Amino acid sequence: MADDKTLSGVTEEEAQEFHGIFVSSMSGFIGVAVFAHILAWMWRPWL
Repeated sequence: MADDKTLSGVTEEEAQEFHGIFVSSMSGFIGVAVFAHILAWMWRPWL
């Protein structure tokens, strides 16, 4: 069982699961940030 661990100490399946959660969380964060910037631009354009 210990042979399945990588240098970081997680298995390949755990790394894939973490990656999926990380990507979806980052996409959500970027979506909220873009929406907030659009609202700020509509309220007070900066260019």
